[in-house]
Amino acid sequence: MTTRGTRSEKVKRIFQQFDGNRDGGLNRDEMAALVVAVNPRVKFSEEQINAILDEVFRTYGEFIDGEKGLTYDGLLRTYDDGAGDVDRDFDALELELNGENKGSSIEVEASSSSIVDERVIESQKKQRTADWAVSPNHGIVFDDTWKIVDDLEILIKRLKAKQAKDGKYKADNFDAFSDAGWSRELGPSSEISDKRVFWEESGNDYALFVKELGVLRSRADGARSREEAFDGHMAIGRVLYDHQLFKEALVSFKRACELQPVDVRPHFRAGNCLYVLGKYKEAREEFLLALEAAEAGGNQWGYLLPQIYVNLGIALEGEGMVLSACEYYREAAILCPTHFRALKLLGSALFGVGEYKAAVKALEEAIFMKPDFADAHCDLASALHAMGDDEKAIEVFQKAIDLKPGHVDALYNLGGLYMDLGRFQRASEMYTRVLAVWPNHWRAQLNRAVSLLGAGETEEAKKALKEALKLTNRVELHDAISHLKQIQKKKVKGNGGANGEGVFVIVEPSKFKRLNDKTTLRQDLANALQIRAFQRITRLSRCDVELLKKEMSENDVPVSYSGGGVPEKSIRKPNLEEVLRRLLNFLKPETFQGAVKAINERILSVLDETGPGRVDLGMFYAILAPICSGNPEKRKRVAFDALLWRPVSESGSQIKKADAVTYINFLRAIYVPSHGVSEMLELHGEADSSMVSFKEFLVMFDDPDWGFSIMSTLMKLESGDRNRHGHYVCSVCRYPIIGSRFKEIKSHFSLCNQCYSEGKVPPAFKQDEYIFKEYGSEAEAMKDKCTCLPLQSHNDR
Repeated sequence: MTTRGTRSEKVKRIFQQFDGNRDGGLNRDEMAALVVAVNPRVKFSEEQINAILDEVFRTYGEFIDGEKGLTYDGLLRTYDDGAGDVDRDFDALELELNGENKGSSIEVEASSSSIVDERVIESQKKQRTADWAVSPNHGIVFDDTWKIVDDLEILIKRLKAKQAKDGKYKADNFDAFSDAGWSRELGPSSEISDKRVFWEESGNDYALFVKELGVLRSRADGARSREEAFDGHMAIGRVLYDHQLFKEALVSFKRACELQPVDVRPHFRAGNCLYVLGKYKEAREEFLLALEAAEAGGNQWGYLLPQIYVNLGIALEGEGMVLSACEYYREAAILCPTHFRALKLLGSALFGVGEYKAAVKALEEAIFMKPDFADAHCDLASALHAMGDDEKAIEVFQKAIDLKPGHVDALYNLGGLYMDLGRFQRASEMYTRVLAVWPNHWRAQLNRAVSLLGAGETEEAKKALKEALKLTNRVELHDAISHLKQIQKKKVKGNGGANGEGVFVIVEPSKFKRLNDKTTLRQDLANALQIRAFQRITRLSRCDVELLKKEMSENDVPVSYSGGGVPEKSIRKPNLEEVLRRLLNFLKPETFQGAVKAINERILSVLDETGPGRVDLGMFYAILAPICSGNPEKRKRVAFDALLWRPVSESGSQIKKADAVTYINFLRAIYVPSHGVSEMLELHGEADSSMVSFKEFLVMFDDPDWGFSIMSTLMKLESGDRNRHGHYVCSVCRYPIIGSRFKEIKSHFSLCNQCYSEGKVPPAFKQDEYIFKEYGSEAEAMKDKCTCLPLQSHNDR
């Protein structure tokens, strides 16, 4: 661990290097030279340099010594706040330390503990203790606290020695993974250890440690003043945290919170402990208390706000609340424009909710400030790939790998990009490199099997698949095997000229006929399948529509006015995310994040097309209602009630016809791909100021031409998507038929939902037209067969 002495010496050497006139301060010219020198690969414009200097001199005004400029303490504070990386800058300037740090010896006082004998052997205080301990703002204040820290360090050393001897002490290297980029402490992020330590907490040695730790806590509680007791518990917590004894550290920080409730530091550090322990909601609450204390404390804690915002955002991401996290990352970046980690996290979060263009902008800003930020390069490349700029994405992924050769995320995602491009050999190379760093990465092993098959190396692909099967029995294996089969089919189809005909041919829609009206239209089925897929991604099919009604009745929203002066119950996207969290409270954080991304891309992008970031909540509820769970009548009723709930509905039981038309146009633009958002311009009847009742609304809703009649097809999919049809398999994809079976009455082949919706037929059956009958279940087919048999025998006679 870097000691404060070493760190201070490095900052002092950097300061001396650029304090040309030796007046004890860095003026604007000297600071500009420093900024340019530590970023040799960046070409700053004069405007950029001036903007950076303005921000530094404004933010650290208390450390500006007249015309002399920024003092040494001010430069040290900028590094403490994460505005730069001391080690990186020191190396970039090719500086050397003058000599080893020399700390003062510590007087040994009498103690009843046997620790006193070991304390003498310990090395000097500054070398033994993390740099926070001697910080003028966040370090140890009282001499007696130093004695407690000395004793605690020895207790931990004993525990580590005992557990290492028994093979219980474990430390895993996390260097291969993306850095979360968060501020673990009120100091620089460079203090974060690359090792995660796992302590064995069930043994006698750990129980003895906790008992002796209790004695030290009692010593802190017995201090002469509240301030000294606070100092003791904070120091105990910091030492425990540094050694990754997070549960015990949390106890100390909580006690410190009790002693000084309005102090920022114990709340902030308690939040850090809770986050590491996976208690994200509790961590968020502590960070909010820290934020409240910092804002109430005025300028005293102002410089800490960016780090509090960053960690608050990360805690929210832990809960799956990515839209809300974006808000806090933005706040951090506004308060500290040089906070490259805040910009990186903002870009990554925007990517996570599908806002790729904004993500690219934020990530490019982060890279501009820190060109060697491998994680930012990785996420930028992912965003570029999502936008379709694959060649540039490959270049940026490669840059991330050049900066950090064992970067698992970059290697894995680049492999996926090569797969998407059909460059299977390159993809397999990437997955092989992932496995070299992380041998148990079963997804990489599966994807390697897929890419090897695509590259024509069938035997190697089989070996890779067997290795993957050894690593896991997860259901994703079946998805991967399905993907293997799909690639084989594409390959056969692509070589159709050499192998005869492909595995299927696609027939134009006009040649697909229905035996009767009970058979679903091909295009309607295609649209309904997409809606059904959206239901599965968002899990809205598991959200009872009555919950929407409950939200409207229990959580009213103040009426606001848009730019046009129209009153509406609109809320910002982060607040809408909180509503969704209540509706989908059964989802795990990562699943909820995926649901929010899908909703943001498909629904919010249409409702918030002009980009103010506010959404009409009543319209949003009405749009969700048709795809939530519940019978169709109830869904339509809740949709109507949501439109009534909007302030523009003046009547208690009727809505404006124009609003009903607008709503149905939104439904079609969002859920039916064949009707784009441009159709929103054609508001049929929008000039009509007449009112419609629920009964009239139903007629509009179910209209086959201008309504949302596709809902009946969606209901059919919902009720039958688990129906199996015995031994029948689809004649095209060869999978067992689940859902509806579409039987061609002339050639007697059968198609599944997906292949029928895509117009695929087996190449052996070439006809001028195809007539299909739909069977919702095998029972229907059996009934149909039984009724047809007597007629057939009668005709034979």
